[in-house]
Amino acid sequence: MWIDYVKSDLCRYVGVENVNIRSFLKNYFRNSGFKFSFWLRVKKFSKNKVVKGIATLQHYRLGKKYMLDIPASTDIGYGLFIGHGKCIVINPTARIGNNVNLSQFTTIGSNHNQAATIGDNVYIGPSVCIVEDIQIDGNVKIGAGAVVTKDVPENATVAGVPAKIIKMNDEPNSYINNRWEILS
Repeated sequence: MWIDYVKSDLCRYVGVENVNIRSFLKNYFRNSGFKFSFWLRVKKFSKNKVVKGIATLQHYRLGKKYMLDIPASTDIGYGLFIGHGKCIVINPTARIGNNVNLSQFTTIGSNHNQAATIGDNVYIGPSVCIVEDIQIDGNVKIGAGAVVTKDVPENATVAGVPAKIIKMNDEPNSYINNRWEILS
């Protein structure tokens, strides 16, 4: 099962036609975001105690090295894309959909009990803060530096502090490249 998540994450970097061992190795050694997401997936889904132990060590080590605080217990869908692979903090109660882009300096947090729920095909720009138990629907673009404190409807583009809707879109999110198609 974890192999499908790794394939979906790799697809976001290279496209579905290039998901193979060669592109896996190239991205594993050159891309800190992909390397981190690989060990995140292995830690979450591995049943083998030895493999899970190695994954736990790698997840911890890479998290410290790249300042990525994304707990393996976080509910994350297929096709995670970590842009620039640095400085991201996500509360473990957050729920993240399929084909989501996380940019550098993103925080998804909560001071109370539950963090945000993020839909499918969402682009989160650099330095974005998403605060508390809010719903961000699918196909949303969140502009750089936005502080999102309220629900965001499907197909919206939001920006600012606090974030406000600046545009409604009917087309698929153009910032989500190499989508992993989810089979029902």
